[in-house]
Order: sequence, then C-alpha cells, then structure tokens
Amino acid sequence: MRRYRVTLFFTLFSVALSLYNYSGYDPHNHWFFMFSIPVWFVELFGDIHRVDVFVMYALTVITWAVIGFLADLGVSRIKTWQHL
Repeated sequence: MRRYRVTLFFTLFSVALSLYNYSGYDPHNHWFFMFSIPVWFVELFGDIHRVDVFVMYALTVITWAVIGFLADLGVSRIKTWQHL
C-alpha cells in the first residue's frame, strides 16, 4: 500500500496558502505570489487582474498536489530499487 505523505503535505500547504491569502492577512499577496506556481505563469504571459482569484486558488491546490504525487512516486521508485 502506498502512502502519499508528500502529496498530503503539499496539498495541505497549498490549501493553507490559499486560505491565508483569502483571509486578508496577506494584503499585498506576497506569500501567494511567492508560492503559487500558476500565478508565476499568469504573471509571465498575461495580467493577473484578469484571472479569477478562485481559479488561481484551485490551480494552486491542483499544482501542489501533482508535485507532491510526483515526489511520492519518485520516493516509491527509489525504495524499490535493488542495489547489488
């Protein structure tokens, strides 16, 4: 049975990041802009003010969940290697 510890941690991190930004404690969006990967691409190729903030929250959670899943997949493959 696989354990998705990194996926869970990264997903919870992204949910906490989104909730922190939504709560208003991050008034200038510094933390959200630093740690949200989809925002980086929106900033590079367009205007962040034209994108719905809830879409950015959802994309942030999905992106961090996928990164965590890939990390868990890599860890499980490393654990199954048989060193000779």
